[in-house]
Formats: sequence, structure tokens, C-alpha cells
Amino acid sequence: MIRRREQIVIVDDDAPVLAISEAAELAGMHPQTLRQYDRLGLVSPRRAIGRGRRYSRRDVGRLLQVQQLSQDEGINLAGIKRILELESQVERLASRLEALSARAETGTRVFTAGVSGDVVVVPRGRRVRRESAGGSLVLWRPPYDPR
Repeated sequence: MIRRREQIVIVDDDAPVLAISEAAELAGMHPQTLRQYDRLGLVSPRRAIGRGRRYSRRDVGRLLQVQQLSQDEGINLAGIKRILELESQVERLASRLEALSARAETGTRVFTAGVSGDVVVVPRGRRVRRESAGGSLVLWRPPYDPR
């Protein structure tokens, strides 16, 4: 009886499954370019047990983005690194804003921001006591008036 090996298809974009040669081929780059981008922090793949680089499909997409910014837009690598950092920061802030907006839609409208920068929801009808606020800033959004 002959058993055939089944091929496993990875659908997770963040799964580190590609060796440097495979990722370089998919991105249309030389493997040394990928090593340079790793050293500069533009694309940082995960490491395998033997310390070999393992790229995900998301990493390959980022490599293509770096290549497009460099070749088509003429942006230097330092500029590209800053652009990628800012895009990442915007994504984090957008997801945080979305989470806070979802909490506000549930009927909670008051938030307080502590000195450490944490956002705390204050239940409706409660006041923030001065000693517990510790110099916090209290933000309030008035109820929606559909007039």
C-alpha cells in the first residue's frame, strides 16, 4: 500500500514558513538584500531553531512595499523605515480608538486618562474622586442630539 504525503497549506499570513531564498524569490530580490533589510530593521523575520531567518507572507508583502517605496518613489531606506514605523503607529492608534468607541457606544461616555497614559472608563452616574484621579484628565462627550 502506498501512502501519499498530504501537502499542508498555511493560510496564516503571519506563519514564519519561508526560508530566506524562498522569500527573496517571491519578492524578486537577492537574499543579501533581505539580510540588509533585517539589519536595518525594515523587515524583521522570525528565527528558526538553528537561527535561520523564517519569513511569513506578511513579511514578503512588506518587502514588496519597501521595494516599491525605494524604486518607484525614490525614498531612501531611512525614510522608508520612518514611514513603516508611522504606519504601524497609526494602525495601533486606530485599533485603540475603535475599542474606545465601541465602549462609548455601550452607554459609557466618560473616560479618564491617568498620568501613565492609561484610559479608564468611568461608569455613568459616577464621579471621579480627586484623590483617586491623581491629577488625571477627565474627558466627557455629550449625548448625541439628533436635531
